[in-house]
This record gives sequence, structure tokens and C-alpha cells, in this order.
Amino acid sequence: MTISNSIQITPQLIAAHGLKPDEYQRILDLIGREPSFTELGIFSAMWNEHCSYKSSKKWLRTLPTKGPRVIQGPGENAGVVDIDDGDCVVFKMESHNHPSYIEPYQGAATGVGGILRDVFTMGARPIAAMNALRFGEPDHPKTRHLVSGVVSGVGGYGNSFGVPTVGGEVEFDARYNGNILVNAFAAGLAKSNAIFLSEAKGVGLPVVYLGAKTGRDGVGGATMASAEFDESIEEKRPTVQVGDPFTEKCLLEACLELMQTGAVIAIQDMGAAGLTCSAVEMGAKGDLGIELDLDKVPVREEQMTAYEMMLSESQERMLMVLQPEKEAVAKAIFVKWGLDFAIVGKTTDDLRFRVIHQGEEVANLPIKDLGDQAPEYDRPWREADKRAALPADLVAAPEDYGQALLSLVGSANQSSRRWVYEQYDTLIQGNSLQLPGGDAGVVRVEGHPTKALAFSSDVTPRYVEADPFEGGKQAVAECWRNITATGAEPLAATDNLNFGNPEKPEIMGQLVGAIKGIGEACRALDFPIVSGNVSLYNETNGVGILPTPTIAGVGLLPDWKAMARIGSASEGDHVLMIGVDGSHLGSSIYLRDILGSTDGPAPEVDLFAERRNGDFVRSAIRNGQVTACHDISSGGLALALAEMAIASRKGLRIDLTESKTQPHAALFGEDQARYVIAVPADVADFVCINAASAGVPFRRLGTIGGDALVIDGLLSLPVEQLRDAHESWFPAFMDGSALAAAE
Repeated sequence: MTISNSIQITPQLIAAHGLKPDEYQRILDLIGREPSFTELGIFSAMWNEHCSYKSSKKWLRTLPTKGPRVIQGPGENAGVVDIDDGDCVVFKMESHNHPSYIEPYQGAATGVGGILRDVFTMGARPIAAMNALRFGEPDHPKTRHLVSGVVSGVGGYGNSFGVPTVGGEVEFDARYNGNILVNAFAAGLAKSNAIFLSEAKGVGLPVVYLGAKTGRDGVGGATMASAEFDESIEEKRPTVQVGDPFTEKCLLEACLELMQTGAVIAIQDMGAAGLTCSAVEMGAKGDLGIELDLDKVPVREEQMTAYEMMLSESQERMLMVLQPEKEAVAKAIFVKWGLDFAIVGKTTDDLRFRVIHQGEEVANLPIKDLGDQAPEYDRPWREADKRAALPADLVAAPEDYGQALLSLVGSANQSSRRWVYEQYDTLIQGNSLQLPGGDAGVVRVEGHPTKALAFSSDVTPRYVEADPFEGGKQAVAECWRNITATGAEPLAATDNLNFGNPEKPEIMGQLVGAIKGIGEACRALDFPIVSGNVSLYNETNGVGILPTPTIAGVGLLPDWKAMARIGSASEGDHVLMIGVDGSHLGSSIYLRDILGSTDGPAPEVDLFAERRNGDFVRSAIRNGQVTACHDISSGGLALALAEMAIASRKGLRIDLTESKTQPHAALFGEDQARYVIAVPADVADFVCINAASAGVPFRRLGTIGGDALVIDGLLSLPVEQLRDAHESWFPAFMDGSALAAAE
């Protein structure tokens, strides 16, 4: 067999493709010869960390992925979960970290575009988006530029495409200075009996290219995303894709219309590694070969090489296996929507992946080995050292409790994200019931009179660094809590595991510990992981990010009229805390932002208590006994009370004299499994009796009323003063006045 190859394969070229010498030897052993340049690119695309999960799949297999509502778990474009009445929700989270640091607008925009395609490839119409963003310290010279570009990119693509952004996170930390994180989530609705998969079936069937034309943008993007950054970062700018949300909207409508015709046997988004990955995955899953003729691929640039075409990550493209007799019907749909439709290959029965370009065979590889024989590493890992306990009496109390709370609500990480989410369209499609700023976004299920879905995204990286196992548990528990705080039943989750270099045993230890914690929490809370993404090598010049295993989850509200909100309490309502008094100050926001210390262990997550307390709160909400609800997380009880006061514009009168813990621990401790709820005065005793009989710890805190947050003996702050502090930081930061004031 002669494969066209005009470029010499050198050790330098192999290294530039992210392949180690032993991996290249594995390629030689598999194919029995030297690969062509195009084949080297194909192996590089399929065997990089971003596509093959070679450092993580050993551990990912330990996660719970099944459940009574799970229709499709990991392994497809997105996970699928039953929501009754023949409906299902399709969702996934995906990273676009490296591209967004290099070119923030397009990096973030194409991250949104990619995750939307993952959802509608399955046959679902997208109904909600979220994003979890992490940037460097606010006074770093690049941070404002990156925030502006990423937020504009997320909004520019999502708003134009027409999907509401209903939740997310924005955090700042110096550890993200050289490597920001952009994690994009999307969810869509479909009929449970009309899910489309990527497994090719049938021999000799046409392989069809759909969507936009192929260009040189994004060539090598997946390989770039699987390597650390260094001083050559600006040279990587051409590996960032360019997106067009209007083309994607047309692609959505065309695909959904096409799926109604019965023409689609299998369909796959062209995401990371573009044509290569989509074709190989479709064929390998179906135990079939694929033959591609690149001369038939629609292109927008002249004289593109086979290598460029196979590795291009141009956006808004799909690959499909077609029922031959439906070709004319299918093509007419795509012509109507102004999109390319081209038969570029066929399925075969020989398990080979063949690529033809200008009449010559430039690749002929064993298709199963490209995926199944990718290296899998059991990398050495080391557990993090256990941090010593940090009793509250060893942590200084604030001189002024009011000033401490004002500092927290107006800080970089705890202030309002309104500046961000008001640049997103949160109301398009007309089904949004809860917008960003509360515990979870809520979207009505169109066509159903009462049903809605709740969405949240969470992780506390400082906990994960302090204790990867407890930090992994906490990320799941907080996401589950935020969904529960609306009254929704948490159904399932997707993960986005962002870590540094897995070849370092301490970083691999963080990944292993976090996955173990995530798995334990998901099992205890019946919250399976149905899709996800791993993003490793998030390092620049050897400095890694904080370990950031983002968890995004979906919950079901059978009757959205009974849901709770953060700011919907009424005058005279009684305020209760569900859970134990605060006592844990280790790795807390109070310790970091008020006292300037990162000491102490992460809080332990009692999963039995999480389940018991959350189930009680959800039941009380659904029984109409709760007027407002908010989970207690970063900043403890004090910040939760302040956020409820700000959201409702109503004061609270709180009495903590019965608490047996020290005041600063009671207010700022970050113990888990806790909520603040407001209940009408006439049912407060009934709710407390129910809690006691269910073994749920609780404390009566006070009442709703007045125009100030008053915690007897400790602080009294007008709600408007809290609101001003909370709302002012982000706008001031983005116009530069916050930095000027700090100087």
C-alpha cells in the first residue's frame, strides 16, 4: 500500500504534534509503517488529551452514570434524561479554556456554539445555556480585557442564536492569570423516542457533510488545548476557530427539519479535531469503516491541503450517515436554509479509515485503533497533605462585623454579577421563570402547563485544593442544593474537570481525589453524571490553575407555581435556618478575604445530612410552606442573609444569641447542608415541628421586616447600603474606577 506523503516525519514534527516518542512507536507498531503527514495529524487529533481522555478515563469509569431517568449516559454528544410525559432533557458542559485566553471573543463564542451543536445533534431544541467563567486577579493587566472579550463572545453568540442564558459563575483568582477557564453548558428538549445517536449503521451508505464551509481556522485546536502554555502563546492564535451564530441557527433548524424526514441514520457534530474525529467516531462506534473524498468537501479557501481539511475546526458543521433514498429530500432542506449539503464519502465493511485527496490516498488507518487503541495512562498520583484543623477560637473575629459583611458583599468574588448577565439575553423564547442572580435558573417546559426545569453550575476551587475528595463532594452537593432550593428534584449532572498538568503526581492526585469525591456524592444523592468534559494541562510556564471540577446539574419542577425564589419573602415571615450552626472557618471566604489567609481544611460534606435536609426543604417548598429559600455556601450565613435582603429589598431582624458557636463562626462558617428559608408566620411552628420529627436540625433566626439587616448585638446595615456595595464592584472594575481607587 502506497500512501502519498511529501513531508518527512522528524522527531521535531512528532513532538510538535503533542506525541511522545513511545506514543509514536505505538503508531508504528499499529500500522506497520511510517505514517503520512496527514496520518500523523489524524493520530495527533485522536490521541491528544482533549479527545482521548488518556490520563483520566481510568478514573472516569468509576463515576455513576446510570439511573431510572437516564436514557443516554456518557459516550454520545450529550446526556439524555427522562422528564416524564414522553419528554427528555439533553445537556452537556464543555470547556473552551485555551482558545478563550488566546482570543477571548471567538474562543468564548465558539465554545457556546460547540455546546449548542452537541445538544441539537441529538435531536433536541436548545432551551437554556449557562457558563462558568474564571479569570485572573482583577488587577492583572490582562484580566479586564479577557472579561470583556469572553462576556461579549458568550453573549454575542448565544443572543444571536436565540437561547436564554439562565445561570452561571464568574470568579477571580491569581491562579487563573495565565490560563482562564470558560466552561459552557447547554440544555435542550426532545421527545424520548426521537433521540439521534452518532453510531453509523449499514455498509455502502452515503456520508454527508452538512453546514458551513471548511476553512483553515482552528487547525490543530484540540492538540493546542492539550498542552501547557508558554511564551509562544501568541503564535497559537490561528488555532482558534471563528464562529457565526446565524449560520448555526440555520443549521439547527435544518437539522431538526431533516430529522423529521427519517433520512438520518447517524449524525455527529464536527467539534474538536473536526472532520477527523466526527468520521472516526461514527465509524468506530458502528464497527464500520469510513472512506472520505476530500475533493467533495465544501471549502472557503483555496489550495487547502488534506492535513488542513482533516484537522480544521471550522464551526457550524455536521457529518451524517444518510438513508440513500432520502437524498433529494435531505438536500432540498439544506439548500432551502442556505447551507452546504455534500456527499463526501461512504461507509465500508473493512474497519479502515481511508482519506482520498486529489485522487491520491493520503490516509489508510485501522479505524478502531484510532479510538480504542489510544494510549491509556495510569499516571502516578499523590494524595494532598491533610491540613490541620482550624478551630474558630484560633481565627480572629472582625473588629466591625458590619464592615466585614460590607467588604464581602462588595468584593470581587461575592459581588453581583449583574454587569455580566445583563449582556446576555435571559428572556428569549419567553420561558424563563428565574434569571441569573438566584440559586438556579428555571425555564418552563414549552407545551406543558406546569412543568419546568432548574439549572445550576457550581464548584469551590479553594476547597478542592485544600482537600480534593471533600471539594469534589462539595461541588456536587452545592449544585444539588441550589436546584433543591427552587423546589426542583435534582435529576442528573454533567461535569467539566479543569486541572493542571496530569504528569505531575500532585496534580494527578487532585484529579483522582476530586473524581472519587464526585462519584461518592453522586451516588449518595442519586445524581448521576450523564455527560462531561476533561480539560487538563491548564498551566502556563509551569504554574497550574486551582483545581476546578465544575458540576452543572438539571432538576425537575412538576409545578413551577410552587417554586421558591431567593427574594420572594413577605413582611412578617419567619426566618429559619435548616442545618447546623456555623463553625467551620477553614478555607473560608471570611478567612481569605477579611483576614488574608488560605489556611485550614475544606468543610466536610455529610452526604446523609445533605440528602435529609434537602429533601425536607424541597417537600416544604412543594407544600406551599416556604415563601423564599437560599442555600448557605461561600460567606456562610451572613452572606446568605445579606443576599436575601438585597434580592427582596426587605430587611431582616436576626437573633443568634441561642447559638452555641462563636459569633464570627456562626455568621461566616461555611458548614454544608444548610439553607435559609422564609415561612409565613402562621405555619412557622408547624414547619419546625415537622423538622424536629424528621430529625432535621434547624434554628429560628428571626423575621422579615424593616429596611435593614439587623443581627442583634453584631451589626445593623440598611438594605440599600448592602445593595449599593453588592452592585457597584463589577461596573467600577470594568470601567477602571475600582482599580484606580485601589491604587
